[in-house]
Amino acid sequence: MNVQALTNKQTSGLAIYLLGTPRVERDGQPLPTPRGHKVWGLLAYLVCRDSPVSRKHLAGLMFEDAEDPLAALRWNLSELRRLVGNAELRGDQLMLALEPATYIDVKVVAVGAWAQALGVAGLDHELLEGMSFPVSPAFEIWLATERRHLQATAEAVLREASLARMATGALVEATKLASRLVRRNPLDENYQALLVRSLAASGDGVGAARQAAACRELFLRELGVLPGAAIDAAMRTVTDSPTARPATGRAAVIAQLEAGEAAIGAGVLDAGLQCLRRAIVEADAVGEETLRVRTRVALGGALVHAARGRDEEGAMALHEALAIGQDAAALRELAYVEFLGGRYERAFGWLQKATPLAHEDSAEQARIATVQGAALSDTAHYAAAISTLREAERLAGFAGDSKQISYALSMLGRAFLLQGDFEAAREVLDRSVMLAQQGWTAFVPWPQSLRAEVDLACGDLVAASERFEHAFALGCQIGDPCWQGIAGRGLGRVAIARGEPQRALEILVDAVERCLVLPDAYLWGKGHALDALCDLAVTQARSQASAWINELQNLAARSGMRELTVRAYLHRQTLGDNASGAAARLLAQQIDNPALHVLVESGLRRPERDSAEREAVHPFKPAMPLPAGRRA
Repeated sequence: MNVQALTNKQTSGLAIYLLGTPRVERDGQPLPTPRGHKVWGLLAYLVCRDSPVSRKHLAGLMFEDAEDPLAALRWNLSELRRLVGNAELRGDQLMLALEPATYIDVKVVAVGAWAQALGVAGLDHELLEGMSFPVSPAFEIWLATERRHLQATAEAVLREASLARMATGALVEATKLASRLVRRNPLDENYQALLVRSLAASGDGVGAARQAAACRELFLRELGVLPGAAIDAAMRTVTDSPTARPATGRAAVIAQLEAGEAAIGAGVLDAGLQCLRRAIVEADAVGEETLRVRTRVALGGALVHAARGRDEEGAMALHEALAIGQDAAALRELAYVEFLGGRYERAFGWLQKATPLAHEDSAEQARIATVQGAALSDTAHYAAAISTLREAERLAGFAGDSKQISYALSMLGRAFLLQGDFEAAREVLDRSVMLAQQGWTAFVPWPQSLRAEVDLACGDLVAASERFEHAFALGCQIGDPCWQGIAGRGLGRVAIARGEPQRALEILVDAVERCLVLPDAYLWGKGHALDALCDLAVTQARSQASAWINELQNLAARSGMRELTVRAYLHRQTLGDNASGAAARLLAQQIDNPALHVLVESGLRRPERDSAEREAVHPFKPAMPLPAGRRA
């Protein structure tokens, strides 16, 4: 689709509005509404697709109730051509080919800059609002999934806009955007912390304290738990507040910067952060743009990678850096934060901006490619992920960065693992573990847990158990709940393979809870832990199965994790929802993963099969990846 996302409301040419009540305009004038809802459904589906789709696929998805589904599709396609122009909707493989400069509101929200997306009139509305398609249950499921995803994308836009406004000192507007975000999703701790931080930064300490208190009361009432430390940190954190009067001069800036980075590298976090904050103040006094950007990137990176639970504070410092000048590292770090939170469209947008700025820096290019490849793998674009991660390995080798090589290899091994290529995964993950053991002990649990999954898939329960237990123990020693959750998921699957379902259930419930300890934990890791828990709960006919599946389905749909969405549908099918099974098959056709296709088509999710038989037929259920290097 050749679409240029325009900044402002379209006044000339073709404009397609699918958020809220759908309509199409040409030259600012509304076009006649087509007959029937399915034309709008067809348009929405084709707009949201990034690849051609066959007529058979569309007919089965949208017109299964018709006497002649292909004839019904032909009639609706003719209506759609009249609505949007020719659009080249001919042949067996269909894809919209709209005129250049066509405005599509959902595309602006998904891939446009936040300033563009904020101008979309339907930002606070649903896709095809008010419409339902009860006689097309598979399409109804797709629509519900896409609505969740676009709602989450709109929230990501508001969050990014609030951070950017705060970074430039537009605190009133930042607070309004954060308030709007909290109204949409009040149970997201990061959104609550952003509102508290914006109120505190604007000088409204009383308002910040009241919001923090209201957040605690809400979480206790609705979730039965208190929010984490991020809420308290938001009340007292100001990015550039030092504890002592700064020295002056460029040399002083460099000295504080190097001292801060050395302290953080040695594990002395608080002292290191304080040095970096002093470096920011000193850089501002010097007034040199390069130093002002560099110090803020250093602080932002430290908060993201070394300080657990403080990604949002780190993102604030990175936005401040970008308000001063463009910087590849700042853009890549922001992409990494979005990647961890499952906001993949925003991550890809930051990486696209970072790439041309790093054209002479192979080390930075390797970091960019690694985040890109990991995000592609999360969203089940495996061929592109493998190619990108191989390039990341090459670039990191050229730069002589062994840690980055280990990280890229771990993500590459995960991609092979998810596709069922265990021999390739074994070779790559062994190299990743070896490199990590040579000087990056804190990273070892991640590739080691993945390597244990290879053992488990190949039936070596002893080796798998030993690797998982070591990874879990190391995660506990360094106090990282993400590492613990990843290894815990593996230990739960070992218990399943040993015929201990009750023990496995307890371990998996604990693993999911560990994944939730930090508000900025790796979302994909939680999804994979939930998938394993849902699989066991369905097999054991547990009463909580439906609730856990709902949680997995919502997480996967909102973030765009396509394979996890398929798996949630398969769990739902096992509970008797045949429409979910049909939706799983249709979505799986778009994913380049043979292992997933076997899982969908083999009938392994039938309730009458016991867990032992299912493990024997398809022993591997993918492991969880972890934030880089907790972090790289």
